[in-house]
Amino acid sequence: MNPNNSALILLRGGGDLATGVALRLHRAGIKVIIAELEQPLAVRRMVSFAEAVYERQHTVEGVTARLVQQEQIPATLEAGEIPVLIDPNADILTLETLSFVAVIDGRLTKHAPAPLPTPVPLHVGLGPGFYAGRNCHAVIETRRSHTLGRVFWNGASQADSGQPEGDRRRVLRAPRDGVLSTKAQICGHVEKGQLIAMIGDGSSVVSPFAGVLRGLIHDGIPVTKGLKIGDIDPRDDPSACFLVSDKALSIGGAVLEAILTRGEIRAQLWK
Repeated sequence: MNPNNSALILLRGGGDLATGVALRLHRAGIKVIIAELEQPLAVRRMVSFAEAVYERQHTVEGVTARLVQQEQIPATLEAGEIPVLIDPNADILTLETLSFVAVIDGRLTKHAPAPLPTPVPLHVGLGPGFYAGRNCHAVIETRRSHTLGRVFWNGASQADSGQPEGDRRRVLRAPRDGVLSTKAQICGHVEKGQLIAMIGDGSSVVSPFAGVLRGLIHDGIPVTKGLKIGDIDPRDDPSACFLVSDKALSIGGAVLEAILTRGEIRAQLWK
């Protein structure tokens, strides 16, 4: 495959919501490259392509993402896999050998993004921090409501509420700065009060109720006070740990809509 003849989508971030986007695009035959941090902080790691940074490759619902160097991108795409690069600043956009028709920012930082290193035909942002017509072309609603998954070509999505959806207790947060030491396994059943992780030498994180540990960030990662580090699901169904959420798929469908709305981009995708 000659990358010069391929219209590519750069997806910034490989967490669980971004992975839903990647799956939707990949299954539609659109070539996606994921740019990630050197130490991703994805919580729902079983359904996050960011996990490839740690494990070299990771498969979600039958689709494999692989950690690569730039020169390995063509072969990885040809093999039907999704390349993952450590590239937090999206510097790959400046390469003349690759042709990007869109950038999807799925990092969910909830802050206005820094400008891209080079303009692209379509820049789509997920959730708060993006404002269509100012710092991107389109914004996707990421908050559960009647507007979840809608594409806005002018204005912003709903503001960040600062609170998790559903039972607030399900989200586990770091009580202090320090290095995380995990004490439980993702997809395992946990009881109320069970130790999930330690921060530094003495701060413990315990389960607020019985359920399944749906997500937990990687062992040995430095964390800051208040950072989301885990997720408990009271439905206690371990199979859900391996399925991309309805929310992620809804957002992925919205991104696909945004891309296909642009006729000049649509014409290049399946050349």
